[in-house]
Amino acid sequence: MKKAAARHILVKTKEQCEELKSKIIAGADFAEVAKQFSTCPSGKQGGDLGEFTPGQMVKEFDTVVFSGEIKKVLGPVKTQFGYHLIEITSRTE
Repeated sequence: MKKAAARHILVKTKEQCEELKSKIIAGADFAEVAKQFSTCPSGKQGGDLGEFTPGQMVKEFDTVVFSGEIKKVLGPVKTQFGYHLIEITSRTE
């Protein structure tokens, strides 16, 4: 069974999402940015969502996590919750 582990940052606007992505690419720590800006309760843990299987997250999120490049900051990804930056930390097929 496929499994993935990821962390994310959830914000309300695409603009803020892109701004935070630029900061992380420029060297800011993903976990620190998550703690500071994420509106998701997981932000307190640096955005860590732990391990999950396909279908446990909303479709748009799942699609990115199970097809995107590992260890790269992906997004903005729009869901009904807002805009996400996602970093896949591991994935097994």
